[in-house]
Amino acid sequence: MTEFLAPALDGADFSDRVEANGLELAYEQFGRDEHPALLLIMGLGTQLTGWPDAFCRALADTGLRVIRFDNRDIGLSSQLGSRGPRYDGARTAFMKSLFGRRIRTAYTLDDMAADTVALMDALGIEQAHLVGASMGGMIAQLVTARHPKRVLTLTSIMSTSGARRLPRGRMKVLMRLGKAPRNNDPDTVARHMAKTMRMIGSPDYGRSLEDWTSEIRRNVKRSYRPAGSRRQMLAVMAAPSRVEMLREITQPALVIHGKADPLLPVKHGRDTARHLPNVRYEEVEGMGHDLPPRLLPSFVEWIAELVHGDNDERTD
Repeated sequence: MTEFLAPALDGADFSDRVEANGLELAYEQFGRDEHPALLLIMGLGTQLTGWPDAFCRALADTGLRVIRFDNRDIGLSSQLGSRGPRYDGARTAFMKSLFGRRIRTAYTLDDMAADTVALMDALGIEQAHLVGASMGGMIAQLVTARHPKRVLTLTSIMSTSGARRLPRGRMKVLMRLGKAPRNNDPDTVARHMAKTMRMIGSPDYGRSLEDWTSEIRRNVKRSYRPAGSRRQMLAVMAAPSRVEMLREITQPALVIHGKADPLLPVKHGRDTARHLPNVRYEEVEGMGHDLPPRLLPSFVEWIAELVHGDNDERTD
């Protein structure tokens, strides 16, 4: 496979919103309805556009119906707002997490997993291949464990098992994630978020600050929901370990993790793979907590081998 993906067609084949689990979820599709479905589940505070067009198109070109969607509280999907049960602030939640105390959340990762299954129902998808990044990997793990008959394969990218003994991300990075931009002006937000991505991104495959700023500015104009990101963060922080669930997953699985990830250190990827019975583990030198364009052709190749059945079952 070439080092870079070919330029994508301009966007998805179509986009829409559907009712699912009492919400409206925005989604986009690449590929044909009759092809096997592959759902892309994005991470904390990141819109469906976090999955690059070229990546989605390349997967669709292997004969897949590729669907990316906005999780609840982000992008063009339903925003939950401040109504409902009270939930903790980020600082309180962080302190509680240090001492293993229960965190009050607006919703849980299990709720978000239920959204994913409801989206499948709304789109008439009986079974799907799941690919999740970061928080999306956690959600994909839950869907696979809770609804094994609905999932064909599981791919978990730069994610974690949630085991409590695993190392935390670098404190400098965690503090940066908790820092808000000075104001909500799109240019200010884009520059702030671009600096964050440069901090957590891949040192060996890094994108320039200008490149990140340009992409994030486009995403911010599509939607900007910092309160939704904070509520998603609480769901992640409150989530219990999934180790026992992972041990029960028998579907073919792929775990991809960067050796230079400063947010979820590489031990998180190794631990996730260690507990999956039928797994291929790919540890990538120089990859941080992002999806570097130069690595995406390899990701497409590995995922295609998994979903089309041409995979070697191995754990390194």
